Amino acid sequence: MTRVLHTGDTHIGYQQYNSPARRQDFLEAFEQVANDAIADDVDAVVHAGDLFHDRRPSLIDLQGTVEILRTLADADVPFLAVVGNHEGKRDAQWLDLFADLGLATRLDAEPTVIGDVAFYGLDFVPRSRREDLEYEFAPLPDDAEYATLVSHGLFEPFPHADWDTQRLLAESTVDFDAVLLGDNHDAHTAQVDDTWVTYCGSTERASASEREPRGYNCLEFDEEVAISRRGLTSTREFVFVDVELAESEGVDRVQERVRQHEVDDAVVVVTIEGDGRPITPASIEELAIDRGALVARVNDRRELPDEEEAVSVSFADPDDAVRDRIRDLGLSDAALEIDETVRDDDLADANVRESVERRVRELLEDDDAAFEPAPEREPSDENVTTVADQLDDSGSTADSEESQTPETSVTPPDSDQEADPDAADASLGDFA
Repeated sequence: MTRVLHTGDTHIGYQQYNSPARRQDFLEAFEQVANDAIADDVDAVVHAGDLFHDRRPSLIDLQGTVEILRTLADADVPFLAVVGNHEGKRDAQWLDLFADLGLATRLDAEPTVIGDVAFYGLDFVPRSRREDLEYEFAPLPDDAEYATLVSHGLFEPFPHADWDTQRLLAESTVDFDAVLLGDNHDAHTAQVDDTWVTYCGSTERASASEREPRGYNCLEFDEEVAISRRGLTSTREFVFVDVELAESEGVDRVQERVRQHEVDDAVVVVTIEGDGRPITPASIEELAIDRGALVARVNDRRELPDEEEAVSVSFADPDDAVRDRIRDLGLSDAALEIDETVRDDDLADANVRESVERRVRELLEDDDAAFEPAPEREPSDENVTTVADQLDDSGSTADSEESQTPETSVTPPDSDQEADPDAADASLGDFA
């Protein structure tokens, strides 16, 4: 019998809600998975992609990951993995580095045999490149009784699917007994053409839509494939406060509902629906923080009437709006020139730093006055909210980052991978 732990979507390095504690939570969840694998004496840990949240993990995140992988290696538990859409790079992958260090195996079209199971890998492939994808895998070795594919993407018949699982199974040169998947952050299991297809779910909640407990899958290959689910016990608690406001109710009712929950050290998500009076989210969030919450967020899903004073928003020329707002900051001429250089659409990203450094040197040599602050501008009486104002107020979340396309173990004829908007996880981006 061969026993493996199937995990994925660990998203190490994700500083959710701009909270350093949440960033640490994602690493610690992966650490618990590794500790469980060692305690259960499994034959391997199989990771179905998105080990990291993006393609440029910090040194601290890399060090923490290497330490966990080394713990697995010291316990003789192999770590097998594929590349997901979040961490994928155009050249060598982080998995390649870990493989060079003897800490991981990057699965591909050639089988990696653990016990009597041959594991194959298919990295994330963007939807635009799947039509010509050929599912060619090396033959099943003589010493393997089962064949398992590990991949990353949104596969049918599960929610948000855009990948034809039946076609994959029909055209593959190997008959797979199981397909272990990542990308969908909720756990799902089904049979497709007599093949088990399963998602392990994420190890931490990457959005407020992920209400089910986090965990991973355990698989046993013994005469047949058996899949069971195990929850993670030490992940950060999320407290979901759902409020349906009556027409006469307002912020007092929402605050009352928050007080009914224990929120100490938790992430508190308040969702407001129904009717009721307009509320100020900040007052709700401050209450939760005062009661000990780590983070608090309010989602008001009601369609409220317009405010008495209408605010006009100009979208005629966003670039002009941004420039005008920057002028209001009173920056020096040198700072304004550097801003223009950074936002130059015709300048390649790789050349930005060099161009900025060159321009600063020139200004230092030729015009010291360029670094003097600009005189303050007279305030405008117009009640206009610009695109720049919206950018200042809205902030940003990691979920909005453009997904990256990794190199793939089994690739279409055109191997020049590029970023694809279809690469985003099914459950990311639901909560701002």
